[in-house]
Amino acid sequence: MTRRPSFPARIDFSHGQPTAARPAGAGSKAAPRAGAAARAPVGPQGLGMDSVAVRASMVQKLAAQGVADKWVLQAMNAVERHRFVDPALVNQAYEDTSLPIGLGQTISKPNVVARMMELLRHGQPGKLGRVLEIGTGCGYQAAVLSHLATEVYSIERLRGLHDKARDNLRPFRLANVHLLFGDGMAGFPKGAPYAAIIAAAGGEALPQPWLEQLAVGGRLVAPMVTAAGQQALVVVDKTAQGLQQTVLEAVHFVPLKSGIA
Repeated sequence: MTRRPSFPARIDFSHGQPTAARPAGAGSKAAPRAGAAARAPVGPQGLGMDSVAVRASMVQKLAAQGVADKWVLQAMNAVERHRFVDPALVNQAYEDTSLPIGLGQTISKPNVVARMMELLRHGQPGKLGRVLEIGTGCGYQAAVLSHLATEVYSIERLRGLHDKARDNLRPFRLANVHLLFGDGMAGFPKGAPYAAIIAAAGGEALPQPWLEQLAVGGRLVAPMVTAAGQQALVVVDKTAQGLQQTVLEAVHFVPLKSGIA
């Protein structure tokens, strides 16, 4: 049986076939339990952005805005969002706003992340299985997903962001998160089929590889440009009878692009 890449894996497409590199210094120590609470770097607790109360306030606002899934609220409460934003913006980390993370990309506002997670779970009583995330960005959403899925494959086409996400996530030691560098429009067939697929960029159509790699009974949540020329959240459920697509509220994400950079 082919062994799945360990965290943080790097899939390098620069020389033909992709290869997964083991993290430097990987030893024989037992990996942390998958899905365990994120271990933040040692720092002051109860002060400033490290305060549990700061995250609790954000979660209370999410609940007031209509997020009802307890799994999602717990995951949003567990992950320290300020660890994923630039130091100059750290005071805005728990506001309901998107923030720039470099290379023309953004970290989505908490409400959008929570909303998409809730749609992805669609009321399941336990954890999702294997999840594919298109667009790692700074790594924040992958960290949230680590609490909601048994395994997370997150692919990023911009090497600068792939490296940033790897650095951001390393201190958390999330054994069930695998970071991939490559063209997200192609998905990651080696990890398929996926119980769920989530995208942080929107195009005029959903790439066929995503639909092919989604398991029967699985769900895809992504922004997509509608006939009116605006982006909207789209949910696709894959059943034995075919694909069922639902168009939801308007959103604004960065455009979906192919290739690597």
